[in-house]
Amino acid sequence: MQYAIVTGATQGIGKAISEKLLAEGFSVAVCARNNENLQMLEKTWKAQFPNASIICMRADLGNKEEVLAFADAVLNKFPQIDILVNNAGLFLPGNIAEEEEGHLEMLMSVNLYSAYHLSRCVLPGMKKRQEGHIFNMCSVASLKSYPSGGSYGITKYAMLGFSENLREELKNFNIKVTAICPGVTDSPSWAGSGITKDRMMESSDIANMLWASFSMSKQADVETIIMRPMKGDI
Repeated sequence: MQYAIVTGATQGIGKAISEKLLAEGFSVAVCARNNENLQMLEKTWKAQFPNASIICMRADLGNKEEVLAFADAVLNKFPQIDILVNNAGLFLPGNIAEEEEGHLEMLMSVNLYSAYHLSRCVLPGMKKRQEGHIFNMCSVASLKSYPSGGSYGITKYAMLGFSENLREELKNFNIKVTAICPGVTDSPSWAGSGITKDRMMESSDIANMLWASFSMSKQADVETIIMRPMKGDI
């Protein structure tokens, strides 16, 4: 049995990744802020994947103490972590000069600091075993600026930098780090945007690419994945 942690997993990309891993025989620990959604998901998954160990825990990943509590709970139940997917994030458009005070700090806490703290929790076990794979959900906004990108864009640039520094640090421990940079993907984040589904990727596309990267030989590390809708960015 292999074990994974996926943050922000009750909808969209995180949910698709979790279900892909469960279908491939993983046990999965997930967290999100909405406890009702977590309970519904846990019931569904346990019926669909009866052989898997499933942990669904409410956690606000913008709060360091809750990140650490989630990590502690998972590490007390799972014997090891084979995959960590730092997927939790908030998308809030804005302009740097006009954003409300504290906007950057709030987005950094969810989009970057949660990944930083959770990675630090699982790394001792990965280092001891000399294996593991960390996936950080970045964005095409990690690669270039966009109108109204504001603090969100800053956090995604930072997430890519975190991924690249972490990869360099961990390569001699045989721990892989992959940054995934998707463009617009069909998920609740884009609900009400007026963008039609034929202009967006599917969440399962991201999940399938993650699995393909994990399935590579031990000596191959997919460093950065860039995915965009066929007709380009929106």
